[in-house]
Amino acid sequence: MPRIAGVDIPRDKQIWVSLQYIYGIGPSLSQRILAQTGINSDTKTDNLTEDEVNRLRETIDHEYKVEGELRKEVNLNIKRLIEIGSYRGIRHHRSLPVRGQRTRTNARAKRGPRKTVAGRGQRRGTAKK
Repeated sequence: MPRIAGVDIPRDKQIWVSLQYIYGIGPSLSQRILAQTGINSDTKTDNLTEDEVNRLRETIDHEYKVEGELRKEVNLNIKRLIEIGSYRGIRHHRSLPVRGQRTRTNARAKRGPRKTVAGRGQRRGTAKK
């Protein structure tokens, strides 16, 4: 497996798909990198020469923020939002959806498992005794 930006990319896939295993590289950026280095995007990762792998490595390392550097920047941005007390920062701090999604129903993955609340067990049509 070739190792690019600290990630072992899979051998049995086309190179444009394999590059997407690196955090920060999606389909369009993958195609742009391959065009920049002059590598055919349909080539399997197995069939790359050592020279092509080195060109990919150098291009990604010098021109793009990926993996640890990108994760660090994203985390610092979130911490900054929390520190300045912006709406988005407060939502991050409370572990709630940040981008305007509803929370009355849905958002279970973000809010965690249901917590039982006392006094919510009354059924319709039944009278209190």
